[in-house]
Amino acid sequence: MNKEVIADRFRSLQDFITERLEKIDGTSLFQEDLWSREAGGGGRTRTIKEGSIIEKGGVAFSEVFGEVSDVMKRQMGLDGESFFATGVSIVLHPRSPHIPIIHMNVRYFELDNGTFWFGGGIDLTPHYIVPSQAAAFHHSLKGICDQYDNQFYPKFKNWADDYFFIPHRNETRGVGGIFFDHLDTTCGLTKEQILQFCVDLGEAFASIYEYQVEKGKLLEIDSNQLKWRNLRRGRYVEFNLVNDRGTKFGLVSGGRTESILLSMPPEANWEYNLVPLEDSNEAFTLLNLKKGINWI
Repeated sequence: MNKEVIADRFRSLQDFITERLEKIDGTSLFQEDLWSREAGGGGRTRTIKEGSIIEKGGVAFSEVFGEVSDVMKRQMGLDGESFFATGVSIVLHPRSPHIPIIHMNVRYFELDNGTFWFGGGIDLTPHYIVPSQAAAFHHSLKGICDQYDNQFYPKFKNWADDYFFIPHRNETRGVGGIFFDHLDTTCGLTKEQILQFCVDLGEAFASIYEYQVEKGKLLEIDSNQLKWRNLRRGRYVEFNLVNDRGTKFGLVSGGRTESILLSMPPEANWEYNLVPLEDSNEAFTLLNLKKGINWI
């Protein structure tokens, strides 16, 4: 199985996901922006905005290649002279504070020396943590992982807790999910099976998110909840700009800045030294932004 086949599967996955998300939103449609990278490759960035559910979202496909720069060698420890990378990345920022932010990414990376690996993950960032919804999210991910290896979920869940963490805040970005990187045949699966694992995650994405949407879309919203939503979005921005390796790789590899920063919310706020009221939903959320919670 060559890299072109993998890119085609990811391209088809983008089509599948955008079609499903348009149905979930019900009013807004994705707009497509085709782009090319001067050093090699390009992609399709699809964005949706001002929908009934999704205030801003993006589903981006990329297929890029070129020389491994000195910066990439230093920052990523790469050993080859040229690379190929393809993947699909998704971030959705809903209107309602009762519907969580969600992110997913699946990707493939190959060097000219024959080294290759898959990576990816999916995580949920509720503005307000609801344990039953966090449990449903994790049950879904465990079900997919267990079809391939029953050690995947606990391993990748812990990896997500560590990865989606904001050290300068000492809090997780949300309720976690799964994260994996440098996954190759040493895990016991064939290259084709690892690709199918990534595709299965992508094809489950819309259904997983639709459950969260249905739970929150009819709940009433007040101004204080919108203020809290924007403060939590601010934390999302902090993680993506300071801690996220994918953002850093995209920028140092000469990626398209507009697509790399697609994950930014349409509006975010910061407030100095905010302390939520005791026993409030906001306080409950902050107390549960911790590593190691067994949601299921």
